[in-house]
Amino acid sequence: MPVKKLEVTQRWTNQEIAALLYRIADILEIQGEIVFKTVAYRRAADAIEHLNRDIRDIWQNDPKNLRSISGVGEAIADKIDELLRTGELKYYKKISKDIPVGIFDIMKIPDVGPKTVARLWQEMKITSVDKLEKAARAGKLRTVKGFGAKTEEKILAGIDAQRRKKSSTRVPIGTAYPFAQNVVSELRVACGDLIRDIAPAGSLRRMKQTIGDLDILVSADLPDHPKIIDAFVKLPQVQDINAKGPTKASIIAVNGLQIDLRVLEPKNWGTALQYFTGSKEHNIAVRQIALSQGLSLSEWCFTTVKGENEIFTPTEQETYEKLGLQWIPPELREANGELEAAREKNLPRLVELSNLKGDLQMHSNWSDGSFTIEQMAEAARARGWKYIAITDHSQGLGIARGLTPERLKQQWAEIDALNKKWKDFVVLKSIEMEIHADGSLDFPDDILAQFDLVLVSTHSALKQTREKITARVVKALQNPYVDIFAHPTGRLIGTREESALDLEQVFRVAKETGTILEIDSAPERLDLDDVRVRRAHDLGIPIVIDSDAHSPAGFDALFFGVAMARRGWLEAKDVLNTLEWKELKRRLKRNKK
Repeated sequence: MPVKKLEVTQRWTNQEIAALLYRIADILEIQGEIVFKTVAYRRAADAIEHLNRDIRDIWQNDPKNLRSISGVGEAIADKIDELLRTGELKYYKKISKDIPVGIFDIMKIPDVGPKTVARLWQEMKITSVDKLEKAARAGKLRTVKGFGAKTEEKILAGIDAQRRKKSSTRVPIGTAYPFAQNVVSELRVACGDLIRDIAPAGSLRRMKQTIGDLDILVSADLPDHPKIIDAFVKLPQVQDINAKGPTKASIIAVNGLQIDLRVLEPKNWGTALQYFTGSKEHNIAVRQIALSQGLSLSEWCFTTVKGENEIFTPTEQETYEKLGLQWIPPELREANGELEAAREKNLPRLVELSNLKGDLQMHSNWSDGSFTIEQMAEAARARGWKYIAITDHSQGLGIARGLTPERLKQQWAEIDALNKKWKDFVVLKSIEMEIHADGSLDFPDDILAQFDLVLVSTHSALKQTREKITARVVKALQNPYVDIFAHPTGRLIGTREESALDLEQVFRVAKETGTILEIDSAPERLDLDDVRVRRAHDLGIPIVIDSDAHSPAGFDALFFGVAMARRGWLEAKDVLNTLEWKELKRRLKRNKK
């Protein structure tokens, strides 16, 4: 009998689960637990951190499945099961309740491990980096047995290095956005009816690819402001408190992000949300428009230039309307032509996630996906889509169990059988074809012609010179049976730089040949990015937004791909997979007459 799926309060990723297990191991070591326990948690954490599948795909509501992961025994499997079912872990709450949160920040300093931290805490009451730094600079660490002047110098150098690293770190939107939503949700629960409105602002609301600090705004009645601040600094995500006042607070979260909270009255909401969302350049231009109309605009309100009258706009729409402008979607607020368009009431009607009728890149267990074609299809149908393209890898990408012509025929037989089941949905025969270093493809044209559509991409030889990799891609795009160029630059945000590909030349060839360009929505890719999306759009190149999903959960990534499209000024009519399949099919170059 299938197990009823429980409501999950937080979607834990592989990396987040691994981080929690590492944290448990650290706590156990601080508490002097026997070695084999700490080793067991670290071994399980390492295995989960490097899984090539979503742990939920393995779990599927049964903790026994988790034991197939190397290093995960019965006890840890049960804890992961609890975490995935409920979003919480009672064991972690129990063992961590008496541990000062600042201790974990100390352990981020190079060469300062759990045992050292335990001694500093127990013998010197040091529970934060600031206290540690103060003691080291005063020469007080030398009173601890085994510590000396060199130890102090090493710790101080480590603190400086850690701060430099933290100040330069930006977090991918795929990590920052769900974390921010979780913080907002927790604060709503903690404050209940005290909160009138709440929203993340800044670069997160503009959906930039990477985020520095998080800004969160709250609207509430004036007497409730201190209560909301108190609730904020007590959230479970808080590691250190930077500052706390009656209307503002700043904390460092457990994942290293700084979060700044501002609480304001409802009458200030519109101007504050506008002020804390726009880029610096956008906001300067908005204030210039206000001044030209005899007004001064701050985060609090409008005032007449002479300061005689205050004018409050409780909503953003009213704020922009006061200036004679259309409301500008947050994604466009970069001083890149949006104010001129808003003045003329000519802003684009940006594409929305609900506009998509299908997804043209995903993977099944025929290559490196985790689910069957039928499971992917049923999940897509549940979302209301009309079609999907199964784009398993071709044989040139052996690491992904790429398809040979023989296996391809077997896969097509499965797809044919599935398509007989549905009248309102179709599974397209497709493939993600590796472009080899010389520009050749895995399959000859007579096989390529039999697909419904073909994606090409580069995963190997990404360090080729600009001339070589561009010639390689151009050759592939000139093939009459290559329909889509997927994740064009090959980048992985924060871990792999984009290739040296000459995108301007590629764009010209795509335009000439009728090749479609893709926005790959996987949060680690977001490729094409917003700047290139707008350039391609300006050149009249057709675009699709795909998930690159390897499981049904991967479909959620489309939210981020749509965000890139919106930042690139795309409307629904500019995205081909907002079309029904029959119309989209006619737009493929293989079918143009």
